[in-house]
Amino acid sequence: MASLYKRIFAAIDGSSAEDAVIERALELAAQSGAELVLGHVVDALPSDVHSANCRMLAEEEERILRERLAPVFERVDADPRIPAVDFRLGVGRVGEALVEDLIEPCRPDLVVCGERGYSDFKYAFVGSVSKRLVRDAKCDVLVVKAEGAR
Repeated sequence: MASLYKRIFAAIDGSSAEDAVIERALELAAQSGAELVLGHVVDALPSDVHSANCRMLAEEEERILRERLAPVFERVDADPRIPAVDFRLGVGRVGEALVEDLIEPCRPDLVVCGERGYSDFKYAFVGSVSKRLVRDAKCDVLVVKAEGAR
């Protein structure tokens, strides 16, 4: 039987759901023999994206994330069922940059993301990245519930 997924994109954001997102993405990549791409967006306003400070912040954020994700890369290297792992960083408004700059160029068959479980009040102000991914991604989207939201 052919593998359902060949490339899986896991959107990581430092939230309480991040570990669950990574674990689910690793599990699905191993089951499918799929490549895994981890992606993160440094939240910035459009005017900030071109500033030197924003670029320096993004470089520092990438260094920190690569260090934090080192155990994930080691697990993938040790698992012959997952052919490759990559990390991509975007800068901009999270929903837009995630879809347009990271996911679309990656062309995954599946996006795995977290759901933070915001209250209705907070949701009205910050919106939902997971809802945008379900609406805008050109592939399957799996939303992993934040710990305690189940």
